[in-house]
Amino acid sequence: MQNDGAINWRAWGLGIIAWLIPGAGHLLQKKWLRGLLGGGVVWGMFVIGRVWGGHFYPLLGNNAPTSTFLDTFWSFMNLGTGAIYLFSHVTGANFVEQAQLATFEYGDTFLKVAGLLNFLLMLDAFDISVGRKP
Repeated sequence: MQNDGAINWRAWGLGIIAWLIPGAGHLLQKKWLRGLLGGGVVWGMFVIGRVWGGHFYPLLGNNAPTSTFLDTFWSFMNLGTGAIYLFSHVTGANFVEQAQLATFEYGDTFLKVAGLLNFLLMLDAFDISVGRKP
């Protein structure tokens, strides 16, 4: 563990990679089980969320000047899925609400939790890299 005040660029790089690609931060550190299980759960929750009609919230809310705190918070939760969210944002996919489906609220919840879980995986990969965890 570095304590000399220097920035650990390797740890920051692994953290960014872990955020972009769920599970990759652990796989790059040869933590195979954590990477495959964690990344697999995030990807699986994304797929289930989409199948059940969930949608992502835009970064600035549906109507930026009048967006609520919850819109912003939910956007942050969705942003946790990393490259999945960024790709969807660029292509405009996954942002259409499918309220006609009975399961769309469950789908939304799965997408939000997938983002939050990926944030935890990212922090775990970072902690492993700087030596705080085995």
